[in-house]
Amino acid sequence: MTILCMFLRLLYVITFIKIGIPSSTIKVGSLLLGLVIDLTNTSRYYQTPDLKKEGIKHVKIQCRGRDAVPENVSVNAFVYEVSQFLQRQKSKKYILVHCTHGHNRTGYMIIHYLMRSQSMSVTQAIKIFSEARPPGIYKPDYIDALYAFYHERRPEMVVCPSTPEWKRSSDLDLNGEAVADDDDDDDDGGPTTLPKSHETDVVLTNDDILGDEIPQDQLESMRLFCYQTLKLNVGVRGHAQFPGSHPVSLNRDNLQLLRQRYYYATWKADGTRYLMLITVDGCYLIDRTFNFRRVQMRFPCRHPIEGIGDRTHHFTLLDGEMIIDTLPDSQKQERRYLIYDMMALNHVPIIERPFYERWKMLEKEVIEPRNYERQNIYQSRNPYYRYDLEPFRVRRKDFWLLSTVNKVLKEFIPKLSHEADGLIFQGWDDPYVPRTHEGLLKWKYAQMNSVDFLFEIGSDDHQHLFLYERGRKKLMEGHRVEFRDVSDPPPSFSGKIIECSWDLDQQVWVYMRIRTDKSTPNDFNTFKKVMRSIRDNITEEIVLNEINEIIRLPMYADRIKIDSKAHLQTNSVRRR
Repeated sequence: MTILCMFLRLLYVITFIKIGIPSSTIKVGSLLLGLVIDLTNTSRYYQTPDLKKEGIKHVKIQCRGRDAVPENVSVNAFVYEVSQFLQRQKSKKYILVHCTHGHNRTGYMIIHYLMRSQSMSVTQAIKIFSEARPPGIYKPDYIDALYAFYHERRPEMVVCPSTPEWKRSSDLDLNGEAVADDDDDDDDGGPTTLPKSHETDVVLTNDDILGDEIPQDQLESMRLFCYQTLKLNVGVRGHAQFPGSHPVSLNRDNLQLLRQRYYYATWKADGTRYLMLITVDGCYLIDRTFNFRRVQMRFPCRHPIEGIGDRTHHFTLLDGEMIIDTLPDSQKQERRYLIYDMMALNHVPIIERPFYERWKMLEKEVIEPRNYERQNIYQSRNPYYRYDLEPFRVRRKDFWLLSTVNKVLKEFIPKLSHEADGLIFQGWDDPYVPRTHEGLLKWKYAQMNSVDFLFEIGSDDHQHLFLYERGRKKLMEGHRVEFRDVSDPPPSFSGKIIECSWDLDQQVWVYMRIRTDKSTPNDFNTFKKVMRSIRDNITEEIVLNEINEIIRLPMYADRIKIDSKAHLQTNSVRRR
């Protein structure tokens, strides 16, 4: 708690700053300042060059004081600045945080920092701040926003302090009227704008943007961690290229891989691809553009880890897809993250382990601890954390023996509450292979085979489709697209990445959707593989016939018996 105590001692030197920071605050007693974080919505209070002359870093995070709590992006910036300062400092220097009065915005930010750096509840963090900086946060909407953000139930015992007497009369003009000021921590009686949390009665789509932006420096450091974990070298594009494993389309050549290696199968969900990085200070979704956005989720560890808070994952890297389930009875939508792989567990890379080990570890280390804690919280008399208010649900994606593929196609996929467009064949003994994985196979229904193009309308009003080849745009001459059953005119799609399926009869591409999750089209090599798959026309019947032969091979027959027995034992243990 040394860092925490050091941090909170600074609250005593935060004052109502109107005319500037006096030189005495650069060093108050034995407190030597190294960083000043200014949360005000103005620059009129003092000049920053004076601080810089003294070697003090000044960070401006502009936050409105009236009618709104600080935005989540600002909170992320604040927490990152504080964390980086404390990690990098060699001598014992302190941080001065201020808004106008040092209570509401300052308290809101510091409580967020405490929540993300220490193991505590919102109630504990509010208490620590109020004791260090009486009376603490006195705006009830700020306190409500903190509980809502961290999905915690506000106890009845938590009472918001009344507005301090000095505040009630501090901002009056000569006539005794309140002075309007956008930088004021107080409000005019209107409702405060709260950050968005769990929304209901909103139509969910795969194009929805989830989470909040993070600082660029933090993004770059997390990109570097991903590259190091996956043992990738920095190319000409730096760390900007998405490193996740990609399957290749099934054709008559690579279909033979199913005979040469031991495979399991799963359904191919029509969702949005995300990697997920879990750290002690938050959970980060990583999209196909290799952008990171923070979401508030809870991932307890299976076992406590020395040096990390209360059983919290720290630098665990996952791979999966976000789908939207539509419940058949109520038609209610639920967002769900299906995790199908794990590449790092608490800073330790595991990509060279066989897939079946990583898949089992995923259940033991990530899914089971969440389910166990959620069940305990649900059964307790005073459940403080609300898993049901998280932005999406989490589960491990199932994989099955090849001998079950017929049931998957005929019975499982038709009953799914989300869209599916085919099958994935995963090598059971394979390591995790970043980028294109020639041994990871995808089979799609014929009408769902697709390519992602960059669509542009030239100055001559002609429509053009582009792919990428060696990092550059490649014009696909002779290829055209039709926008069927679409109300928007073609020019509205210009400059966007569009997913298209191939109409074999008309020999034309047909628009399916805009790929908002991608910033570049498919590579030309990917296009060639998709076209090969389309030409080979591997139907469902061909897949099933091939698998029926494959599972009779000694390599499969023996392992299927062993795996089937192991699955029965596992299910028996779970039912106890």
